Formats: sequence, C-alpha cells, structure tokens
Amino acid sequence: MHWQMPVFSYFTIESPAKGLYREKGSKFLSFAYPVETESAIKLKIEALRKEYYDARHHCFAWVLGADKNKFRAFDDGEPNHSAGDPILGQIKSKDLTDVLVVVVRYFGGTKLGVGGLISAYKTSAADALNNAKIIEKEVAEVWHLHYSYPSTPEIMRLVKEFDLMIVNQKFESTCEVQVEVTNRDSKKVMERITLLQAMGVDVRLSDL
Repeated sequence: MHWQMPVFSYFTIESPAKGLYREKGSKFLSFAYPVETESAIKLKIEALRKEYYDARHHCFAWVLGADKNKFRAFDDGEPNHSAGDPILGQIKSKDLTDVLVVVVRYFGGTKLGVGGLISAYKTSAADALNNAKIIEKEVAEVWHLHYSYPSTPEIMRLVKEFDLMIVNQKFESTCEVQVEVTNRDSKKVMERITLLQAMGVDVRLSDL
C-alpha cells in the first residue's frame, strides 16, 4: 500500500478574476473562479455559455481537492489537447486547486494552428490567474465532541489553546460542540483529548 503524507494546506484563489488575449483577430476571454464542487463548476460554465452564447468555443479546465486528485480538461471543439490541457497546465504550474478556468474564444477568421492555439489558451489562462489573488487554506475536518457540563472549562481551554473554530454547540446536561480541526493540529488535539480522558474528564469524540 502506498503511504501518502497528509496534506496540511493548499493554494487557491480568493475571488474570481479575468484575463484577455488577442491573436490574429481571435479574442480569448479568460475567467478564473474559486470552486469546491463539480456542481458549482457546472453552474459557472453554463452561465458563461449563456452570457457569451455567440462565441465559438468555451474551453476549460479545473482541479478540485486538497490532494488535487480530481481534475478535468475540455477542448470544446478545438483540436485535441490544444485548449483544455494548456489551461490545466497553468493551474498546475501555480500549484492551485479548487479552481476553474474557462477561456471563451471568438474566432477572428485566421486559423492559428495547433501550436498557436496551445500558446493562446496558455497565455489567456495565465492572464486570468495572474490577476487573481492566491491564498493558502488549511485542510480541516469537523470533529464532534460530547462532554458533561462540569467538563466545560477543560473543553473551552482545548478550543482556545488550538484556536479551534466552533461550528456549532449545545449546552444541556450532556453538552456537544462541533469544532474545525486542521490536519496540521489533528494529532496534537487527539493526544490532548486522550490526556483529558486519562485525567477523568468526561469527553468523547464521535463521527457526525
């Protein structure tokens, strides 16, 4: 079995960005979006197809997931690997994920050839990504902690020490808190929970 290092963080773009490239009369409009799901990707592409309905090609590429294991490139009628792959190459060259880049082409009457197309789609995608603000995000999971009310001070200390984001909480005779734990801190947080249990603190972790 192949062992992989856990992914602690990844780079994506903060907000949508645009680019523009012209070559021999053809116009390439590029759009970069932060996305997290394939359904979100579909909606973005459909919206661009409607807005730029008179364009000849709507080529795109995307990468999803902290480990970047989901990706796709689409040529939309351009010669094989002349559009989608160069766009995907730009996303990968910047080590980005959770990103969609669409390049809308208006044909200018002069064929560019495969080499010209590769260069144009690459340059256009790069322009949109260069105009985007790249940010680093931590990979995190939501943990569900159950504990008795008297254990509240210890649990809140744990939350404060590791700067855990509280997603949801419930205070009753049995209390619950959902916290976001980063992959970077997960081992330390688990060790601390185990230590609290050994000290007699009534706390347990459950799957959501």
